Amino acid sequence: MRVTSLIKTAGKSILRNRVRSLLTMLGIIIGVASVVVMVSIGEGAQFDIRQQIESMGTNVLTIRPGNMSARGGVRIAQGRRTLTIQDVDRLRGLPGVAAISPISRATGQIVGGTGNWRSQALGVTSDYLAIRSWELQDGVMFAEQDTKNSAKVAVVGKTVVNELFPNLDPVGQSIRIGSIPVKVIGVLRERGQGAMGDDQDDIVLLPVTTVMQRMNGTTRFIDQIMISTESMEVINDVQAQAEEALRAAHRLSASEESDFNIRNQSEMMERATETARVMTMLLGAIAGISLVVGGIGIMNIMLVSVTERTREIGIRMAVGAREGDILMQFLIEAIVLSVMGGLIGVALSIALIWVMNDFVGVTTVFAPQTILMSMGFSGFVGVFFGFYPARKAARLNPIQALRFE
Repeated sequence: MRVTSLIKTAGKSILRNRVRSLLTMLGIIIGVASVVVMVSIGEGAQFDIRQQIESMGTNVLTIRPGNMSARGGVRIAQGRRTLTIQDVDRLRGLPGVAAISPISRATGQIVGGTGNWRSQALGVTSDYLAIRSWELQDGVMFAEQDTKNSAKVAVVGKTVVNELFPNLDPVGQSIRIGSIPVKVIGVLRERGQGAMGDDQDDIVLLPVTTVMQRMNGTTRFIDQIMISTESMEVINDVQAQAEEALRAAHRLSASEESDFNIRNQSEMMERATETARVMTMLLGAIAGISLVVGGIGIMNIMLVSVTERTREIGIRMAVGAREGDILMQFLIEAIVLSVMGGLIGVALSIALIWVMNDFVGVTTVFAPQTILMSMGFSGFVGVFFGFYPARKAARLNPIQALRFE
């Protein structure tokens, strides 16, 4: 028998038992839809992570005080105040450094406008926005002269604006951070959630010397240094040079551990992406189990079908059908069931992805290769689980089959 004839025969057999065929395909439908949706969610998580880390700058080095030591398999930062404002001047002239900013942190209650709000105050320089690839929505950034003079000026994030100045233009307004009055001179463009789930817009930027001297009571120590390099190609060289320069400045011998740690933003992205990739594979594998369950359902129904159609098989053999023809007939039925279930599953997954993107707010990335993989696997399931019932049908004794009631 030709393949086209076998496919037509398989289609007629499936249509004769529509409800049973639909229930048989249900496992494949759910399996394919689950694989496509789960992998799309995983890909969406990877996309979100990349976007959030890129928002911090991919060619960024972050230097923090304290070394990194292994304790019980967990790496713990031993925090000490070791970074100084002078370290920033030492690193500024390194080849490949595009921008550098010290960071001094403080928190406090902010009072102004129509209420009060507790937020994070960051002391930085004017290079900070370039390092973070952050733009102003309104106003201006404080200048280098403001840093030298420890000026009482601030640039605020969108969350702070919404809390203190919901119906007012914040530029030119005065706020008080703790006991320190400052003037708002700029508003940052909205950024949204960060890589760690924090609100990036809940922030107040001030000159670093203002935070150091007026809020933290120091003229020397800072909490962090951020460096952006001229390109990704030189980031490792800049990291090595920065480590060498700081060790020399802190007078550390070759046997002593560094009293600071440098984190490479690109390494963070690689680790986070790899974690998300493993999660995607895990989600896909879990969803793939339902495809196997669907295949078992196909095998069960095909075995029932062979029993019900034993007499039909005997008649086919009696009029000249060979063992291979019977085998192919039932195998193609199993494959058609799997492929039809896969197509319905793909349509269902596309609808679910659309709903999640537009109404639920879950980020999903539609991957065409996932559909091809799912369809290929569903076809394989049809062959694998349909082969045993097909072989059983092909090996029936024609005489016994004709006598079967």
